[in-house]
Formats: sequence, structure tokens, C-alpha cells
Amino acid sequence: MLRQPASKCDTSRAIARHRNPAHNFRHRKDPVNFTDAIRLIIAAAMLAASPATYAERYPSKPVRLIVPYSPGGGSDITARALGQKLTEALGQTFVVDTRPGAASMIGTEIAARAAHDGYTLLLADAAHSINAVVYAKPRYHAIKDFAPVSLIAATPLAFMAHPSFAPGIKELLSMPKAQTEKIAMGTTGPGGAPHMTYESLRTKTGLTLNEVPYKGGGPAMTDAVAGQIPLVLTSLAAGLPYLKSGRLKGLALTAAKRHPLTPDIPTFQEAGAKDFVVTHWYGILAPAGTPREIVQVLDREIAKALAAPDMRERFVALALDAIPGGPEAFLQLLQSEQKRWQDVVAQTREFL
Repeated sequence: MLRQPASKCDTSRAIARHRNPAHNFRHRKDPVNFTDAIRLIIAAAMLAASPATYAERYPSKPVRLIVPYSPGGGSDITARALGQKLTEALGQTFVVDTRPGAASMIGTEIAARAAHDGYTLLLADAAHSINAVVYAKPRYHAIKDFAPVSLIAATPLAFMAHPSFAPGIKELLSMPKAQTEKIAMGTTGPGGAPHMTYESLRTKTGLTLNEVPYKGGGPAMTDAVAGQIPLVLTSLAAGLPYLKSGRLKGLALTAAKRHPLTPDIPTFQEAGAKDFVVTHWYGILAPAGTPREIVQVLDREIAKALAAPDMRERFVALALDAIPGGPEAFLQLLQSEQKRWQDVVAQTREFL
């Protein structure tokens, strides 16, 4: 059959479709393609948004700050002090989320597996580097699975005792192993900074104690105050309130010199442990892949917080020395700390 010549109306519709492709969407029987097209346009617009623009809106909701220890320890104290300051500066709540267990590895793994959008951060400490060399197969990589944000502070470790404990540090170091190995000392468990500090001390001085692991410095000090254990080794930041109140007494610090807040507590070096100095550091890590612009926002605001007079005053009162350092400086510390504790493990033959 011969085709009927196109009417003037049909010709007009064809020209309209050619000149205006949207005309096709309006007259298609299947509306799904039109919806999909709109979604593609929106997605393209979102992808076109620059990371800098995204960072300008950050944070737009509360930020979770994971502390891989029980409440009351040095990490918890540091996180809450910093979190309050960041909340004030950025207008969103920084929520401290304590996730204790496995020498800080439970909370650390949660942070490593979190979305890399800047809304989950980790308050890491010296144990972060220690666990990487102590445990054969950790479920995360201490460096590759994280984006360093900023160093925060450092404090020495404090070797403390129940007030009824008679020997001083010099007497304790001179006691025979048969006596000291029966004396219980609480730490944050295998692989933690107090544990490895004790192992390093044991190698240097021969002091052997009955180490009792806890999920954090807080529970260990609680038991020491109650007389359940006579000794505890944890950060000075965590132990300071117990020392000031007299609930615990200080035997020694791992610092190079006496601390101004505890001038009566000698250093291990004074007691004969030559060159025995251990600094317990704290820093903020984000999951690997967190946008660089967000890391920069956090680093900038943390630096401002640490420089603020009220924050400095608060840190001094907590026996914390502010040590602001950006992502590069923090990465270098992580690398050097890992090497240091590898050497300690090799010396003590502590393969857990």
C-alpha cells in the first residue's frame, strides 16, 4: 500500500521532537526513562560538586569520636576535653563513644571500617602503634587503614600504688624476683602502652610483677583504690585526680624529669633506670580515604583549640602537654613509634 502523505499536523510534531528532545519524554508511554534521566542529571550535579564545597558544609551532623577504652582513662579525658572545644567551634556535637576491649583493638577496628566521610574519628594513643607489632594478624593496618589528622597531647605514665603499699620505687626495684612476682599490677592489657612500658622496664631493671589486664586505666585504678590490687601503671593524665585526692600514691613517672603537678614523685631514672623515658601520646585518626579537605578542616580547628588559652589551661591541669602536629607530622610519629616498639618486642621476646 502507498503511504498516506504526512499531514501538516504530523510534520509539526516531528519538527517539535527534533528541536526539543524533552518533547519525546513528555509523550512516551513509559515514564521510567524520564525519571531515570532526572536522576542521572542530579547525580551528575552531585559529582560535579567540588570536595572543597563539601568541606565547607562539614560538619552538617554530629561527629562520632571513638575512644577504644573504658571511661575514666587518659584517652577518655583527652577526647572529652577536645570534643567539647570542637563542638563549640564547628557547631555540631562531637560525641565520645567508648568502645573498650582487646587492648584498644575493638574500637580501633570499628573506626577503620567506618565510612570515610569525616563523621567517625578515632582518639588513638601509643597502643595504636604497639598493637601493630605485638599481634601477628591484626584485623586492620595501623597506618594504611587510617588518615592521620592531628597530634593532640602527650603525658608520662605514672606508676602508682595503694596508700598502704610500703615499698618505694628504689626498694621495689631492689627486691628479689621471688617477692615481686607475687605483687599484682594493673595495666590496660597485653599490647597496651602500660603493658609494653612494663615489659621495657622489666628488660632494663629485671623488675618482674604479676600483671593484671584491664579494659582501661579507669577500671584498673578503681580496683587499686579498693585495695583489690596494690599497683597500677597508667597515664599521669588519668591518675592525677587519684594522686591529688590521696586515694593512690605515686611511686615513679616515666618522664625525663619530675612533673610540676606532682613534684614529690620521682622519675624511674632517679631510681636507677637509666634513660628510661616513655611518653604516652594522643592523636586523632580518620578512616583511610577521608577527603583531604575534611582532614584539613579538622586539623585547622584542632590547632585552634589547642592554642586557645582556656584549652591550654585545662590541659595543664590534666597533666597533658599539648603537641599540635598536622597529618604529616603525625604520620612520621606513627612510623617511628612502630619501629621503636618493634625493638622492644625483639628485646623482650613478647610475641602474644
